[in-house]
Amino acid sequence: MRYHRPTSIGDAVAIAQDASGTCRFLAGGTDVLVQLRADLVTPDDLIDIKHLPGMRDISRAGDGWRIGAAVTGAEMSENADLKREWPGVVEAMDLVGSTQIQGRATLTGNLCNASPAADSVPAMVAADATVTIAGPGGERTVPVAEIPVSPGRTSLQKGEVITAVNLPARAARSADAYLRFIPRTEMDIAVVGCGINLTLDGDTITHARASLGAVAPTVLLVDAIADALIGSTLGDAALDAAAAAASAACNPIDDKRGTIEFRTRVAGVLTKRAAKIAYERARGQS
Repeated sequence: MRYHRPTSIGDAVAIAQDASGTCRFLAGGTDVLVQLRADLVTPDDLIDIKHLPGMRDISRAGDGWRIGAAVTGAEMSENADLKREWPGVVEAMDLVGSTQIQGRATLTGNLCNASPAADSVPAMVAADATVTIAGPGGERTVPVAEIPVSPGRTSLQKGEVITAVNLPARAARSADAYLRFIPRTEMDIAVVGCGINLTLDGDTITHARASLGAVAPTVLLVDAIADALIGSTLGDAALDAAAAAASAACNPIDDKRGTIEFRTRVAGVLTKRAAKIAYERARGQS
């Protein structure tokens, strides 16, 4: 294995482009190093980018946010302004692993690991987040929802690396929330995850995005959930319709952690709960 410590993103891209075998980028390492130790993946080239300029920065991008690829979950939780504007995204990342893992794990790594059960990904999709990708052809911006293409696989091309996650400007009376179900009280991966993002005019929902995780091979953006919520004041009829839409969107598997029937039902339950949390948060915003 060849370890590389490039001095710029351009150098990192060039190394990845020239790599002939298995290539991995190292930002937090909580997935790739575990996979390496377990002999699941042995990279021929390991490219360390966490020290590069901007990789550890949380910064304003216009009225939105730029979160560098090596920003840790702990650093996100400690940023009061980010947590106030995007509590669902922050709380989703805060569910990834233990306190020790939080000191290393990153949004970008959680996304690029491409697990259907990744906690941060439904929250980012609900937030309409994008990623900035550097590659041989220059930079491009892609919605988070388009990155995972199947379990363990992303849409990134040879030589490409995500340099930042971008969260959009937060409108007034808007908020998000993320919930998951796990068999244990902590330190587990989602059996079902749900992210909800709402904007209100008065008490009426005027915009919504909803995403589900761990109920299909990739994260789902479920427009039917949003359609059930928009125009409502989150009464029982809207919540029931949103829950039904969530269950209908599911395409889960049976495994030792949950059956198809269980995951399908829980998706609806979590959708109701997350929508209520996001709604109350949005009502508290000026």
